[in-house]
Amino acid sequence: MNNRFNKPSLKKRITESVNFSVFFFVIVIVVFMFGISFIASTSSRDQKKILTDAVSKDIIHCYAIEGYYPPSLSYIEDHYGLTYDKSKYLIDYVPVGDNIMPSVTIVEIGRK
Repeated sequence: MNNRFNKPSLKKRITESVNFSVFFFVIVIVVFMFGISFIASTSSRDQKKILTDAVSKDIIHCYAIEGYYPPSLSYIEDHYGLTYDKSKYLIDYVPVGDNIMPSVTIVEIGRK
């Protein structure tokens, strides 16, 4: 029977303290891993949005300056400085005509 005058043995106190420390450490690691995963997915979405905005801006800029939409994606890369990670993104650029905005689809490669 335990009362306030009977203290648990030193071995039991150490075991309980170690168990709490290990449990707390595991919880911290799990929260840290979820945080990194969340940040990585947010960063990936932001990169895709930035690339989409850059392509759209360059297409509109070309139309404003030259009076026609760019004939190809390589034209935008050569004349307007568009750069992106070709191993990470695939850009499907389909020109419709000189005065009709092209269809642009950006797909992240290797993303599930």
